[in-house]
This record gives sequence, structure tokens and C-alpha cells, in this order.
Amino acid sequence: MSFLTGLFREEKKTESTLLIDIGATSVAGAYARYIEGELPIILYTRRLPVEVREHESREKAMLRALQILCTTLIREGAPVLMRATGSGSADMILVSLGAPWQNTSSRTEHFEQETSFTFTKSLVTDTLEKIKAATPEKLLADESVIGTILNGYETRDPYGMSVHRADIIILTSLVSKQVAHEVTAILRSMYHMKNIRMIAGGSLRYQAMRKAFPHEHDALILDATGPTTSLALIRKGLFVSILDVQSSETVASWVLHVRSELAEMGKQYPLPRTILLLAHESDTASLRDALEAANLGTLWLSDNPLKIVSVLASHIVGLVRQGTTSLDLRILLMAIFQQHHFIKEKGSSLH
Repeated sequence: MSFLTGLFREEKKTESTLLIDIGATSVAGAYARYIEGELPIILYTRRLPVEVREHESREKAMLRALQILCTTLIREGAPVLMRATGSGSADMILVSLGAPWQNTSSRTEHFEQETSFTFTKSLVTDTLEKIKAATPEKLLADESVIGTILNGYETRDPYGMSVHRADIIILTSLVSKQVAHEVTAILRSMYHMKNIRMIAGGSLRYQAMRKAFPHEHDALILDATGPTTSLALIRKGLFVSILDVQSSETVASWVLHVRSELAEMGKQYPLPRTILLLAHESDTASLRDALEAANLGTLWLSDNPLKIVSVLASHIVGLVRQGTTSLDLRILLMAIFQQHHFIKEKGSSLH
């Protein structure tokens, strides 16, 4: 009986992914392993600074740092992957491209008919195809449906239902076409791989945060991990608005700009009382202290306390196994994002 059980047992689906995080001040890479029914594991992580030389553009400095990173990943990371999986090659590369080379925005598309109609995946796909948001300078890297409302009610499994009206909330990733092509050329020359997926860093982190904090149905995500800070509003588990905060040279002016954007957002939507702060770990405490000192709670016109949560890598390690001692928040969020797509594409379910 045990022989027959083993004979017909399906092998677990697996995937090795190379995660590449590109920002204005640093680049990072990691090898992640995905196994059906298990948490993903980060096997190797490395982050390098982007050092701009005299008379050099930040873009050129970033590309040089990326080339050095790839060499390091091949020399040091690939042997780690080989020991863990039997192969030193990844199946695909996921690239998160950050500011100033990306833009993330959300919009709502509305469907309504007098007679009922069946809400289908092909209807959504055809609609997205007709209204692609690309421009001559920007590449449409990703469009993700992050919320569906049928007949006024949010629905997690909407396809096949008969409705009179529907709204889909779409998160759009636009990236610099030139930078995307240069990054892709480097990765293909170093890894000889065609399976490369690129997404705007803001879009990836917002989607990963929803997976990491599923019980925060109403929250503000303040992403200060790059030179441009962005602010996303989540209400009833859905993204409602995303906007950029004006760049600042000092923490004091940064707080003023954040307060100003919150005030503008509050004119259109009720603001939740939880702020999830994403920042470099070395900056997290000072930014949180500055926000708390600014008495932002007065914008809510009530005495209920405002909760500012500094999101640290240590908060989400329970969702990703670490085969390395190096904790990197942005890499962990990339691993969580890719886990969702591994489940969807392989038709499996990870615990």
C-alpha cells in the first residue's frame, strides 16, 4: 500500500526566483526558493550602495552597481542556491524598479447595464487591453486588479457572477522605458534568461503589505523607502488613493509635506487612524518620532489616538523563512509578493 501511495503521489511544485530590488541609493539581490505547501525561503541576500561619481548621472551609477551586484550574486549566491536545490540557476527574475524610475497609480473602471450581465475574467482583460496606460517614455510594467465591487459589495471571487454594475480597482506600474531596457539587457547578458518580470517598486510594496497585514482593513501606507515618499489609502481592504509627497531636504519639511497631503486626502475620504510606515531601518525611529511630534491626530478632529506602526523586517519574517542572517525589508516584501504569484500560476496553496 505504501508503494502505491508513493507511486501516485504528485511531486511538489517548486520554483527558484532571483529577486532584484533597484532604488536610487542602493540595489539588492536575493535567491528565493518556493515549494508548494511551504513558506518561501530566502537563501542569500546582498545589498550594495549606489555611489555616484563626479559628473555621473544617478542612472549610470545605478547600472554600474547593478552589474557589480549581479557578479556578486553569481559568485557567492549561486553556489548557495546550488547546495540547497541542486541547481545554481533561477527559473525567473523579478525586478522591482524604484523611484525616480517608476510611477504607481490607481484608478477605478466602472461597468453598468440595465439588464444583468455575467462578470467574467475576459471582460476585465479586454477592458485593460483597451485602456493601457503606457506613454512614449514609460513602459507599462504591470496592471493588477486589486479590488472588485459587484452591485455595491466587495467580492473576493467575482468571476461568473450575474450583476447589473461592477467596479474594478486597478493598480498600474509605469517604469522608465530606457532604464527598463538597460536593466533587462544587463540581466540577460549576465544570466542568459528571458523570463524577467519587472514591476514598479511602489506597486509591489503596496500589494505585499496587504498580504503581510491582512487584518489592517483601514490604514495609510507611508512609503519612505526611496527619495520620493508616497502615501496610499486603504479603506475596507481596498486601495482608494495613492499620491506622492513632495521631496524634502529635512525631516521637518518632510513632515509638513506629509501633513499637507493628509489634509488634502482627508477632504475627499475619511482617514483611518493607523499609519504603516515603511522606511530604511536606520531612519525609521527618527521619522516616526517626527510624525508623532507633529500631532497629526488633529487632522482627524477627534480625541481617538493615532497609531503609527514602524514596519520592520523582523515584523514579517514569520511569512518568509530565512536561510541567511541578513534581513532586508524590501527583499522580504518582494518574496511575499512573488509567493502570491507562485500560488496563482502553479495553482497551489502555500501555508
